[in-house]
Amino acid sequence: MTTTSVVLGSASPARLRVLRDAGLDPRVIVSDVDEDALLATLGDAPPAEVVVRLAGAKADAVVAAVLSGDRDSSDVVVLTCDSMLLLDGRLSGKPHTVPAARDQWRRMRGRSGQLLTGHQVTRINASRVVGTAQASASTTIHFADIDDPTIDAYAATGEPLAVAGAFTLDGLGGWFVDAIDGDPSSVIGIGLPTVRRLLDEVGIDVTTLWRLGSSA
Repeated sequence: MTTTSVVLGSASPARLRVLRDAGLDPRVIVSDVDEDALLATLGDAPPAEVVVRLAGAKADAVVAAVLSGDRDSSDVVVLTCDSMLLLDGRLSGKPHTVPAARDQWRRMRGRSGQLLTGHQVTRINASRVVGTAQASASTTIHFADIDDPTIDAYAATGEPLAVAGAFTLDGLGGWFVDAIDGDPSSVIGIGLPTVRRLLDEVGIDVTTLWRLGSSA
């Protein structure tokens, strides 16, 4: 029986942890996509389309790396994602700086926003792409009404600088999320139910990817 290997096209340790905890042991290949430059070209595209397009661009780069590499690409599935927070009709990605993270939290404290995650699954067989599937997932986040000193302390940790919407669910930011409506794994960065459905679309049963007994 042919074994399908999994590639995660992301540098996110949270995404890798979600997949490992769910029985997969992916190889990581990080794309070199300039997310900010691509965002500038998308104009007034609907928010769900924006995150899917970003995930697709990452997939293109990672698939090219797989096909040009010297590793066996006889049967490979590539998983790529991108997340952004939608609040007041505006998409927010990674704030990158402490002042931007503070400003983001002052806008969203005591309110609710939608964390949108775009996903693409790409299947490679016999060194060619044989299937792709895309989807977005939306989860509503209810943020705590925290005060300025708390925001300043959180921003100063550096954690929110490199995550979409300037918060985490599975880290320090989890203290400041009162509730969510939707898939928690999608908030962390890769939605397991969404990926399961996309894998099915390209002819892969997720249970065949499990590494049962793996220490990874």
